[in-house]
Amino acid sequence: MSTIFKKIIDREIPASIVYEDDVVLAFLDIYPIRKGHTLIIPKKESVNIFDTDADTLAHMMIVAQKIAVGITQSLGAPAVNIHMNNGTEAGQDVFHIHLHVIPRYERGEAFVVPKHESYDEGEERECAEKLKTAIA
Repeated sequence: MSTIFKKIIDREIPASIVYEDDVVLAFLDIYPIRKGHTLIIPKKESVNIFDTDADTLAHMMIVAQKIAVGITQSLGAPAVNIHMNNGTEAGQDVFHIHLHVIPRYERGEAFVVPKHESYDEGEERECAEKLKTAIA
Protein backbone atom coordinates (compact mmCIF):
# COMPACT_ATOMS: atom_id res chain seq x y z
CA MET A 1 0.00 0.00 0.00
CA SER A 2 1.53 3.30 -1.05
CA THR A 3 -0.49 6.43 -0.47
CA ILE A 4 0.26 10.11 -0.18
CA PHE A 5 0.08 9.64 3.61
CA LYS A 6 2.77 6.95 3.51
CA LYS A 7 4.95 9.38 1.58
CA ILE A 8 4.36 12.00 4.29
CA ILE A 9 5.26 9.48 7.03
CA ASP A 10 8.45 8.58 5.13
CA ARG A 11 9.21 12.29 4.59
CA GLU A 12 9.19 11.84 0.82
CA ILE A 13 6.85 14.81 0.50
CA PRO A 14 6.53 17.78 2.83
CA ALA A 15 3.72 18.39 5.29
CA SER A 16 3.03 20.92 8.03
CA ILE A 17 3.39 18.49 10.93
CA VAL A 18 1.83 19.67 14.19
CA TYR A 19 2.24 16.51 16.29
CA GLU A 20 4.15 13.25 16.14
CA ASP A 21 4.76 10.29 18.43
CA ASP A 22 5.65 6.63 17.93
CA VAL A 23 2.12 5.74 16.77
CA VAL A 24 0.70 8.71 14.84
CA LEU A 25 1.49 11.75 12.80
CA ALA A 26 -0.75 14.84 12.68
CA PHE A 27 -0.46 17.50 10.00
CA LEU A 28 -2.47 20.27 8.39
CA ASP A 29 -4.75 19.21 5.54
CA ILE A 30 -3.59 20.78 2.27
CA TYR A 31 -7.26 21.25 1.26
CA PRO A 32 -8.67 22.50 4.57
CA ILE A 33 -12.34 22.99 5.23
CA ARG A 34 -11.24 25.66 7.73
CA LYS A 35 -7.73 26.93 8.49
CA GLY A 36 -6.21 24.61 11.07
CA HIS A 37 -7.97 21.51 9.69
CA THR A 38 -5.69 18.71 10.88
CA LEU A 39 -5.38 15.07 9.82
CA ILE A 40 -4.26 12.36 12.24
CA ILE A 41 -2.84 9.21 10.68
CA PRO A 42 -1.24 6.12 12.19
CA LYS A 43 2.30 5.37 11.08
CA LYS A 44 1.35 1.70 10.77
CA GLU A 45 -0.53 1.35 7.51
CA SER A 46 -4.17 0.30 7.48
CA VAL A 47 -7.00 1.24 5.17
CA ASN A 48 -9.82 2.26 7.50
CA ILE A 49 -11.64 1.51 10.73
CA PHE A 50 -12.38 -2.04 9.59
CA ASP A 51 -8.75 -3.18 9.59
CA THR A 52 -7.15 -0.90 12.20
CA ASP A 53 -6.39 -2.34 15.62
CA ALA A 54 -8.31 -0.99 18.62
CA ASP A 55 -5.23 0.38 20.40
CA THR A 56 -4.32 2.49 17.37
CA LEU A 57 -7.87 3.78 17.03
CA ALA A 58 -7.95 4.70 20.72
CA HIS A 59 -4.62 6.51 20.42
CA MET A 60 -5.86 8.43 17.38
CA MET A 61 -8.78 9.71 19.45
CA ILE A 62 -6.51 10.68 22.37
CA VAL A 63 -4.39 12.70 19.95
CA ALA A 64 -7.55 14.18 18.38
CA GLN A 65 -8.45 15.56 21.80
CA LYS A 66 -4.99 17.18 22.11
CA ILE A 67 -5.32 18.68 18.64
CA ALA A 68 -8.85 19.92 19.38
CA VAL A 69 -7.70 21.63 22.56
CA GLY A 70 -4.76 23.13 20.66
CA ILE A 71 -7.08 24.44 17.94
CA THR A 72 -9.41 26.10 20.43
CA GLN A 73 -6.53 27.65 22.40
CA SER A 74 -4.35 28.83 19.53
CA LEU A 75 -6.73 29.55 16.65
CA GLY A 76 -9.72 30.89 18.55
CA ALA A 77 -12.14 28.28 17.25
CA PRO A 78 -14.80 27.67 19.89
CA ALA A 79 -15.64 24.23 18.50
CA VAL A 80 -14.37 21.39 16.30
CA ASN A 81 -15.76 18.55 14.24
CA ILE A 82 -14.01 15.20 14.46
CA HIS A 83 -14.74 13.16 11.37
CA MET A 84 -13.65 9.96 9.65
CA ASN A 85 -14.70 8.48 6.29
CA ASN A 86 -14.49 4.68 6.09
CA GLY A 87 -14.92 3.27 2.59
CA THR A 88 -15.60 4.72 -0.83
CA GLU A 89 -19.33 5.03 -0.21
CA ALA A 90 -18.59 7.13 2.90
CA GLY A 91 -16.38 9.50 0.92
CA GLN A 92 -12.95 8.05 1.72
CA ASP A 93 -10.49 9.25 -0.92
CA VAL A 94 -7.12 8.28 0.58
CA PHE A 95 -7.02 4.64 1.61
CA HIS A 96 -4.89 5.06 4.69
CA ILE A 97 -7.04 5.60 7.78
CA HIS A 98 -7.20 9.23 8.86
CA LEU A 99 -9.13 11.31 11.34
CA HIS A 100 -10.08 14.91 10.58
CA VAL A 101 -10.12 17.58 13.30
CA ILE A 102 -11.83 20.61 11.79
CA PRO A 103 -12.06 24.00 13.53
CA ARG A 104 -15.51 25.58 13.65
CA TYR A 105 -16.01 29.28 14.22
CA GLU A 106 -19.74 29.88 13.83
CA ARG A 107 -22.90 27.94 14.55
CA GLY A 108 -24.33 26.54 11.35
CA GLU A 109 -21.06 25.81 9.60
CA ALA A 110 -21.05 22.18 10.74
CA PHE A 111 -21.26 19.36 8.24
CA VAL A 112 -24.40 19.15 6.20
CA VAL A 113 -26.27 16.07 7.35
CA PRO A 114 -28.05 14.15 4.59
CA LYS A 115 -31.80 13.77 4.76
CA HIS A 116 -32.77 11.61 7.70
CA GLU A 117 -34.52 8.31 7.08
CA SER A 118 -37.22 6.71 9.16
CA TYR A 119 -37.93 3.07 9.93
CA ASP A 120 -41.03 1.25 8.74
CA GLU A 121 -43.00 -0.66 11.35
CA GLY A 122 -40.72 -3.25 12.96
CA GLU A 123 -37.60 -2.28 11.01
CA GLU A 124 -35.91 -0.48 13.89
CA ARG A 125 -36.23 -3.50 16.18
CA GLU A 126 -35.04 -5.85 13.39
CA CYS A 127 -32.06 -3.61 12.62
CA ALA A 128 -31.13 -3.39 16.33
CA GLU A 129 -31.29 -7.19 16.72
CA LYS A 130 -29.10 -7.78 13.65
CA LEU A 131 -26.57 -5.27 14.94
CA LYS A 132 -26.55 -6.73 18.47
CA THR A 133 -25.99 -10.21 17.05
CA ALA A 134 -23.11 -9.02 14.85
CA ILE A 135 -21.43 -7.20 17.74
CA ALA A 136 -21.77 -10.05 20.24
